Amino acid sequence: MTNRTLKDIKPKESARIVTVGGAGKIRRRLMDMGLVKGAEITVQRVAPLGDPIEILLKGYHLTLRKNEAASILVEPTKESA
Repeated sequence: MTNRTLKDIKPKESARIVTVGGAGKIRRRLMDMGLVKGAEITVQRVAPLGDPIEILLKGYHLTLRKNEAASILVEPTKESA
């Protein structure tokens, strides 16, 4: 399987987080919200212009900006491939 960024995952597809990029406070905030290596996510929906992106993570919905999602490297799971 190839790695992609979270912003490349389509609605209803699932993926596993490989790494969380970014730097400093933004990276720490993303990790505090549960975006950590190995976490399973499902993209719920994407706004018409692609920003923001709503994901399901550990039983709760989280909305991210496209530039935040671009810093998260994911591996699509077999169910969505």
